[in-house]
Amino acid sequence: MADLRIVHEQDETLGRDSPPERTILATDVDVADSILSTGKGLMFRSTLPDDYALVMEVGGNNLLPFTSGPPRQFVHMLFVRMPLDVVWLDGTEVIRVSTLNPWRGVGMARADRIIELPAGNADGLSPGDTVVVETSDGEQLTAK
Repeated sequence: MADLRIVHEQDETLGRDSPPERTILATDVDVADSILSTGKGLMFRSTLPDDYALVMEVGGNNLLPFTSGPPRQFVHMLFVRMPLDVVWLDGTEVIRVSTLNPWRGVGMARADRIIELPAGNADGLSPGDTVVVETSDGEQLTAK
């Protein structure tokens, strides 16, 4: 897979036609796209590079009738040794951002993609913002 990066696109210029401000959150990106890799997440890791992110493709298929949107996704910090910023996405829209403490942190939100970053790397992100996973060529990686 091509080199990936996580980009925060922020448009604070209401009424203007200028492109959104882009901030790169991570350039060392791994994708967890299997049940085993998403279940393991960042457990048992001692350190993370400052520019690291783990993108977990958790899918958006909601099998329950009379509901819309992706299902709720639970994140735990059991066996995770460092604090993490966790970003829940529906498509490219930020649904929730939380800093979770090692060993005891938990969080949940509706999402089809979850991004885990070293604590502090998601500062400035808010629900409703846009976060994209893209190749170094600028091509977006769509959620599964």
